[in-house]
Amino acid sequence: MKVTLERSALLKSLGHVHRVVERRTTIPILSNVLLRANGRTLELKATDLDIEVTEAIAADVSQAGATTLPAHTLHDIVRKLAEGAQVSLETTGESGQLLLRSGRSRFNLQSLPETDFPDLASGELSHSFKLPAADLRKLFAKTQFAISTEETRYYLNGVFLHTMDIDGHAMMRAVATDGHRLARIEIPAPAGAAGMPGVIVPRKTVSEVLNIIEGAEGDISVEISTTKARFTFGDLVLISKLIDGTFPDYARVIPTGNDKRLIVDCTPFKEAVDRVSTISSERGRAVKLAVADGKLTLSVTNPDSGSAVEELEVDYDSAPIDIGFNAKYLLDITRELDSDTALFKLADPGSPTIVQDRDGAAALYVLMPMRV
Repeated sequence: MKVTLERSALLKSLGHVHRVVERRTTIPILSNVLLRANGRTLELKATDLDIEVTEAIAADVSQAGATTLPAHTLHDIVRKLAEGAQVSLETTGESGQLLLRSGRSRFNLQSLPETDFPDLASGELSHSFKLPAADLRKLFAKTQFAISTEETRYYLNGVFLHTMDIDGHAMMRAVATDGHRLARIEIPAPAGAAGMPGVIVPRKTVSEVLNIIEGAEGDISVEISTTKARFTFGDLVLISKLIDGTFPDYARVIPTGNDKRLIVDCTPFKEAVDRVSTISSERGRAVKLAVADGKLTLSVTNPDSGSAVEELEVDYDSAPIDIGFNAKYLLDITRELDSDTALFKLADPGSPTIVQDRDGAAALYVLMPMRV
């Protein structure tokens, strides 16, 4: 194999594929990225056996061929090469060696044969549709923070993606929850998505898709079966296994009778929560919200370090209420709101609270209270 290409193109593509490679693995070939040169393209492929990312980039191929190289090492080398440089990759006569040249730099790298590289076949994918990159980004970015990291409840370790009929309109919904907070967002369902199975897209896949489509415009092609999903964007393809489990009936935890309406200005609220939570204990992170007569008092008491209080002017005309929340969860949710104000729908100090931009907003968040 002998191929020459732009350093910037190689670095961008390695940035997409090398992230799925685990830094610690007991299977040596899984530490590598597959390079396959053919025609006028160089194809890069990486996998962890759950996710596979493939991208083809333009290259000057003098001799077709394929090999595999350590993904993170190759990414680090290319990242440190001079901007605007040309990179030459050539398999040498010596078995298991590849020569990388750029300017006055030369690297002899250990390779493994491409025949050892696993292939994550996607099989038959029953439903396919196209989504604007901005819509897919919205579905995943607005819910990602609420994905559970608790491995024992593996069915919560991803985003539940499904379609449903709401008032005669076909909608696509993304939901994530860790039992303490819940994030739900919906968009009009794209053509072809009707009747698709409800699937749980794993946390790592959500993160990789967001990385790949960051700043992207145009459509993403999505294909889904009960066990796998394929996301195609231009010359880049990501195939992922889906979580084999049943997502809980999330509708049961979304309250319907919360009649106390609190409207706060987002930025001052976030800043105040951040300030008073500075002295909260790392374990509890509890902040108390006391609301009455158009005034919100935020307070934190920590026996080890003292107390903090801050007052804000708010829009509230219901009965006074004192309620506690985890400060980090409050900040996570308010960061995802798009408007200048946040609407809190409260019931009582022991019941879940709804947070939205406004009534009827596409995104809805539910937050469980804490005892303070």
